[in-house]
Amino acid sequence: MQRLSGRRVVVTDCDELIGPEIAVVFREAGAEVLVNRRDLTAPQAAAELIAQAGHVDVLVANLAAPALGRLAIESDDAELDLMLDRMVRPLHRLVRAVLPQMIARHSGKIVVVGAGAALRGVPRRAVYSAARAAQHGYVRSVAMEAAPHNVQVNATAQTFVENPTYFPPAYQTTSEFQERMRGVPAGRLATAREAATFLLTLAGPESDFLVGQVFPFTGGWVH
Repeated sequence: MQRLSGRRVVVTDCDELIGPEIAVVFREAGAEVLVNRRDLTAPQAAAELIAQAGHVDVLVANLAAPALGRLAIESDDAELDLMLDRMVRPLHRLVRAVLPQMIARHSGKIVVVGAGAALRGVPRRAVYSAARAAQHGYVRSVAMEAAPHNVQVNATAQTFVENPTYFPPAYQTTSEFQERMRGVPAGRLATAREAATFLLTLAGPESDFLVGQVFPFTGGWVH
């Protein structure tokens, strides 16, 4: 039997990061995948998404915002608001909307696609990294509340993964990219499929004993 056979999965921001590959890999595992392409920045958008989805066994919170590459002293409140509105507030609203039904069924998985920048200092990424770190802190705390109800909440901290949001083909030809790659022991980008397959583990029965974990997926850049 396929590991997610009969499971209904919601994947957010499906056109960002590794969203398309998540949908492919999870469908191959037998899941019914509902992909979301709507803007989740509006206060009611997340609740409306979950209400329309109905029964949700797995939520994959794949949320992204452009890292603008500014020094902290150059980053204004508008940039901070952008990061919070795209990556932090929607996460809370999604969890608030979907967790009650999972608790009621005594079953469910919430998987957050986080970023390695939250685990290691990166110049010109202070505001972006702060939002990603907020995601991780949120995951760790919510997981403590959900675990007694047999609902597992975990996250990845990925970077150096092929995706159009942060590593488009044009960027991979730049000297900046080549310099950054020197710090990656694996010596390459992960494929989107590799990253999505790791998320599948966090969405399947293999993660039943994992509570509030944040897993680096960085080719050794974070270890």
